[in-house]
Amino acid sequence: MTLTALLPTLRHSIPDPLAFDLWPESTIATTTDVVVAGVSLCRLAEVCDTPCVHSAAAARPGTHGRPSPTGEATVVVATVLQTEGGRLRLDADLSRVSPQLAEARLLGRVSTARLARFAIGSLQDAVVSLPADLLPGDLVVVPCAGTVCLRDLRGGGR
Repeated sequence: MTLTALLPTLRHSIPDPLAFDLWPESTIATTTDVVVAGVSLCRLAEVCDTPCVHSAAAARPGTHGRPSPTGEATVVVATVLQTEGGRLRLDADLSRVSPQLAEARLLGRVSTARLARFAIGSLQDAVVSLPADLLPGDLVVVPCAGTVCLRDLRGGGR
């Protein structure tokens, strides 16, 4: 449990912490964005629409984000289409990739709402913890192991 999970109002001043081993190299969180290898994911979604992906070297375990010489990691940015009855529907089908769901986070705005658990429609028994005030149109980012192609995400939500 993190401080921002216990005291959600802290999210206005400090970002939720990252598990650096699960994100691509040089990932930095801000209160409203995640920057991967110098690329703002909010800006990426604005330019490319969603779902979109950004790949970089994976982080070597235990190095606090130093790049792996051989491994790849990807982030997927998706738009929330629906939140209903504790279920979350995204415009990306995550069933064919290896999402690190414990690291899913809201992009583009600060929420001081408590975290709620949402089942993801396209994944069996998959649950993410995101702010309870999640709305259609919000952006969500999820890191994934390996390289993910955009075609891997098609077919689930739209």
